[in-house]
Amino acid sequence: MEGLGTRIVAVSNRLPIRLVNGPDGLEIKPGAGGLVTALAPIFRNKGGIWIGWSGGTDDADLAGLMEPASREAGYTLHPVPLSADEVGDYYYGFSNEVIWPLFHDLQTRCNFRPRYWYQYLNVNRKFAEITIKYSSDTDYIWVHDYHLMHMAKFLKKIGAERNTGFFLHIPFPSADIFMKLPWRAQILRALLEYELVGFQTLRDRRNFIQCLRHISSGIRISGRGPVVTVIAGDKRVRVGTFPISISYDAFARDAESKEVADMAWYLHEALPDRQVILGVDRLDYTKGIPERLEAFKDALSRFPELQGKVTLVQVVVPSREEVPEYQALKTELYRLVGEINGRFTRSGWVPIHYLYRSLDRYELLAYYRLAEIAIITPLKDGMNLVAKEYCACNLEENGVLILSEFAGAAAQLHRGAIMVNPYDVEGMSNAIHQAFHMDQAERHNRMHRLREIVRHRDIFWWVNNFLKAALAKDLRAFPAVEDYVLEIPLVSH
Repeated sequence: MEGLGTRIVAVSNRLPIRLVNGPDGLEIKPGAGGLVTALAPIFRNKGGIWIGWSGGTDDADLAGLMEPASREAGYTLHPVPLSADEVGDYYYGFSNEVIWPLFHDLQTRCNFRPRYWYQYLNVNRKFAEITIKYSSDTDYIWVHDYHLMHMAKFLKKIGAERNTGFFLHIPFPSADIFMKLPWRAQILRALLEYELVGFQTLRDRRNFIQCLRHISSGIRISGRGPVVTVIAGDKRVRVGTFPISISYDAFARDAESKEVADMAWYLHEALPDRQVILGVDRLDYTKGIPERLEAFKDALSRFPELQGKVTLVQVVVPSREEVPEYQALKTELYRLVGEINGRFTRSGWVPIHYLYRSLDRYELLAYYRLAEIAIITPLKDGMNLVAKEYCACNLEENGVLILSEFAGAAAQLHRGAIMVNPYDVEGMSNAIHQAFHMDQAERHNRMHRLREIVRHRDIFWWVNNFLKAALAKDLRAFPAVEDYVLEIPLVSH
């Protein structure tokens, strides 16, 4: 970056764009998500670079679209071209049939096909080659997530001197889970090629260090606090915890807008004289949606005073619908919703309002403002930003957050939320009952505490902490964040 001697190069599986079919053919639209929100202020108009896959298999044909997209974003986009075979085995295969389920403690869903592994290495090398092409040895390469754990190793193998950092957005599993991976030692050694490795929680960092000790008896730890140094032979790697967050100010400000307030009032008019319980999730087997529906059914059965007085609004955002497991989950959710509504519906009251679609920005915020209770119960999650989004938008501070103890957000939010085990149907049912009957004073005290945590530790706090650990710089060395319009991340968690 100009005057700083350092330029940030972000590398992630996907570029911060979406490909859509417009009236004149393929078009590029801005992406949405926490990562875009965090990094855009650093990159915009200061020479930042973002490298990733476009989401299609014809990146060579996008050359004419990338230049205007880069101008609009204010930073340069460079696509990594991937063939259909590479997408199939690297992305749908190794990333989503091996690492995703394994790192979420669901090893029985893993498909350990050797060809997936070799394609994963091939694509990581391709990302490294593109990164070398568009970066210099003074740049800082910030690599994101489980798709690209081998990037630093290939950068060094090719002979490029780059300062590199890695952040894992999903959980890191305990040793008894991770050691089932046939390529466990290769993955761990590849991560040790980064100068800084970041995790969401202390639990994840502890699991990583425990796994290192399983493959090497000579692992030593130096230092204390959020960032420590792992010494493995002649390697010294900084390993830290950096819990990701949201732009609290942007959420709170937009939730207060007239458009959101009007929409929330309209939704409230359609659901009078009852408390709304809100669930918002991507379609994914890690999110615990079937277990949540079973808990809601149990609550209606065991606590009949809830009947007619609560409505569960469950939003499921379509994801990976071409994958058979996700198709099966979609079918199961429709079955459960139909069963519960068929059993309990009566005149003027339907227990579950099920929305299987993406929500636009204002509709999402309106539902956050509408809901007296949010129920966020993943079986395991790296963080789960929906929990933080709900708190930021709860302007009246009268909402109740029911949160899985296995969400990364639990480490920060456990004192204000009602904590539950998502595998415990009766325990979640009891939490719904507790939330329904909670008095206003307790609601306010809990939510005020939650909102203060999210406000003080927002997305810019996250970027600051990582950059300080990586470069001894923080956001004050980059463009002022208030100069730019921040994108509200929709459900991409």
